[in-house]
Amino acid sequence: MRKLNEECGVFGIIDSVPQPCAHIAATALLALQHRGQEGAGIAYFAGDTDDSISCHKNVGLVSEVFDNKFLASAPETKSAVGHVRYSTTGSNTPENTQPIVTHHSRLTFAVCHNGNITNADALRGSMVNERGAVFYTTNDTEIISKIIIDQMIKTGNIEKSVLALMDIIEGAYSLVIMTRDKLIVARDPNGFRPLCVGRLGTSVVAASETCAFDSIGATYVRDIAPGEVCCFHSDGSAESFYKKPGKRSLCVFELIYFARPDSYIDGMSVYKARLEMGRALARQCPTEADIVCGVPESGFDAAYGYSMESGLPYGMAFVRNRYVGRSFILPSQGGRSRAVGLKLNPLRASIEGKRVILVDDSIVRGTTSARIIRSLRDAGAKEIHLRISAPPFIAPCYFGVDIDSKENLIANHYSVEETCKKIGADSLVYLDLGELVKITQGTDITYCTGCFTDKYPIDVSGAGRKDKFD
Repeated sequence: MRKLNEECGVFGIIDSVPQPCAHIAATALLALQHRGQEGAGIAYFAGDTDDSISCHKNVGLVSEVFDNKFLASAPETKSAVGHVRYSTTGSNTPENTQPIVTHHSRLTFAVCHNGNITNADALRGSMVNERGAVFYTTNDTEIISKIIIDQMIKTGNIEKSVLALMDIIEGAYSLVIMTRDKLIVARDPNGFRPLCVGRLGTSVVAASETCAFDSIGATYVRDIAPGEVCCFHSDGSAESFYKKPGKRSLCVFELIYFARPDSYIDGMSVYKARLEMGRALARQCPTEADIVCGVPESGFDAAYGYSMESGLPYGMAFVRNRYVGRSFILPSQGGRSRAVGLKLNPLRASIEGKRVILVDDSIVRGTTSARIIRSLRDAGAKEIHLRISAPPFIAPCYFGVDIDSKENLIANHYSVEETCKKIGADSLVYLDLGELVKITQGTDITYCTGCFTDKYPIDVSGAGRKDKFD
């Protein structure tokens, strides 16, 4: 089933005394698995020298990459960093998984990155053409590592090197960087991707989402500010450095879909934001119906909010088969269509003969929506009114989300009424962009809404769409 994917989750931990850091990192990455299901990795320093760094990574789910053998053999260490990765076709290789470890006479370090560097192609090209740099991966993170080394040669200081890096790279990046005695976290000046820090006993922890802290028993402290570089030392001290922030531009889809509902992003409850999206949809277009249902699992929270606002009962439209995993791949289109039925089966007893409000987070090409609606019709639904808790997609994302090219987005080819007819619904309503923006009124959050408006908070004229993100 075609759903949007968000590229990567990051985690880091540091302490003044050895801790089971690899175990803690693996647990945190399990909580961040929704951010990337294609590969995972953990790096740590097993001793007190730069050559003692160890990195274990591979393609697969966290539970597959970090098996009992790895967990049993991992030593207690003072720090570790971890990463989960999503990639599209053709780029999911062990080499492209993270962390990226760099050995250099100036510094040995590991980098984990969530986001997308929009000037990566230009930077890579200049490194190759001007000084013959050799790249072993096709991801942006290796470019970040090479720039840090270049700046280390000039400054001899890792914090200054990361600050200088932020003058060179453009786009979206939340970084977790581990040296032998430091954990450095950095967030791009626009704050496209989330990044927060917390406490676990005497340890400092950093993660893409607060749900990772909950999984390891850590306490959330704060979010990293846009343009902030924060360095945590193994002796317990810490210091922050700042680049002038740009227009604060959190990816709107973190709240709509990507983040786990039990997370807080920049201080806002993801769950409450999604409830408000559903409430706003109900107010925007009141509709007579018998039941409100969400498309698993992306539509559940907004559907519940719709039910609360409208007074219509909330129910289930589908039963999800949790045992059809990511490895269930069929070669033909017919096989893939049948696989949707294996993953989501209509709950006839709930929807037969009823007028259904069906809530989902988005429509990309429309093919999945059409199959879902057809399956509800076949199960006896009397009417199906599709409600989308986001505006229509009209433009691609350049900051780490695999929103398709303009020509493949259904909203660029059909009106709302035409789309409704094409997917077989009785009515179709998208959440108004103005209503979406109102949800964060009274907070410091402002959105990047480029995928809905084709207007971006930074210049993307030189940015190309790639077959993967990091």
